[in-house]
Amino acid sequence: MNTSLPPNTQAILLLTAPLIAGRSDPSAELLSPGEYNRLARILRDNQCQPADLLGPNAGELIKKYQSVVDGPRMERLLGRGFLLSQVIERWQARAIWVVSRADSNYPRRLKARLKEDAPPIVYGCGDAAILETGGLAIVGSRHVDDALMDYSEGIGRLAAGARRTAISGGARGIDQAAMRGALQAGGSVVGVLGDSLERAALNRDHRDVLMEERLVLISPYDPAAGFNVGHAMQRNKLIYALADAALVVSSDYENGGTWAGAVEQLEKLRLVPVYVRSNGETEKGLEALQRMGALPWPNPGTPESLVEALSVQVQRKGGTSDQEQLSFSVRQELERAHEEEPGAQPGASLSLSKNVAAPATPAEELFAKVKELLAQMKTPKTDAEVAVDLQVSKSQAKEWLQRLVNEGVLEKLSKPARYRSAKTAEQLL
Repeated sequence: MNTSLPPNTQAILLLTAPLIAGRSDPSAELLSPGEYNRLARILRDNQCQPADLLGPNAGELIKKYQSVVDGPRMERLLGRGFLLSQVIERWQARAIWVVSRADSNYPRRLKARLKEDAPPIVYGCGDAAILETGGLAIVGSRHVDDALMDYSEGIGRLAAGARRTAISGGARGIDQAAMRGALQAGGSVVGVLGDSLERAALNRDHRDVLMEERLVLISPYDPAAGFNVGHAMQRNKLIYALADAALVVSSDYENGGTWAGAVEQLEKLRLVPVYVRSNGETEKGLEALQRMGALPWPNPGTPESLVEALSVQVQRKGGTSDQEQLSFSVRQELERAHEEEPGAQPGASLSLSKNVAAPATPAEELFAKVKELLAQMKTPKTDAEVAVDLQVSKSQAKEWLQRLVNEGVLEKLSKPARYRSAKTAEQLL
């Protein structure tokens, strides 16, 4: 990801981020998410953008928007340019990237699903393309026995075998076990952290998988921020928003972050199907979640059956008496987000034509569309370029490309390694 920061992102950082550098104390005047959203709305309504607050007419704009944010307060926040330059240098030295909601490469799932609740700033380390691949969120308690640790590792391995990303919170216990299982099995993992991204990025256990582009660590909080119960709770919605489905392996009853995150999904957000572990010793927390609408985990034993579990649709509340409740798939939601994305090109989404018969499984359905798109490539592309175009991880792109080479749909060129459509190659002969 590009480490240079666009002016809009710089302005949003100055207004909302603590910019923790060494032992410096963060500003107590930072805009809250609600304050920033109000400011963003009024800027948009006046055809302005955050970067304009750093431009030649900044004084006039600050005075104009004093009803939203006190002028002197905004000036003090925007005047932290030197501190911002220091933390940017610190982040770059640790291979940490940062994106804002104003950036085109901000995670689309977060923006499409959480809308204004999506964090204004996301920090990360690793391959950001993994954030667009969906997958299975695996969450649970920190303090569990060895049996549940082994079980969680097994779920992570199963997700890797199904070529599905494992998404979790990076906390001790269930989270780390699931992530470890997926990585050891060669899979890709998203870790959504509530604190200490900087420390996690420098962890030697993460070094190789970060370089292999199989792990991405993200946080909506400053990379140097320490543990905070509120932050740990708030980051739960990001875990669910990035997933296709979620599995709660273990949860206390009416207590803790796992419980709070699952209840929020079941009773308020309803972003994805929420499963609860259905084998082994029962837990009061899991039983209560099931009464709220969580589904019993079907205990898939094969990659194919796991893919089927991830394709279950979630019912959204809120339909009127003369309307059926809306049922939507993750892919439909992403297609809608893509259509709304500024600069999106027609036909660039992965939706299937209604006239095309769907293959047997969601995985084959997706591959069929990928095959259709890549067969029409006009110019040779590298695996990295294909991964960016399709918004998947490089490892997933490589797998598809090799399969298409084997099927004769694509040809592989060397020096440098690129792929081109066999149909295009024939036209050149």
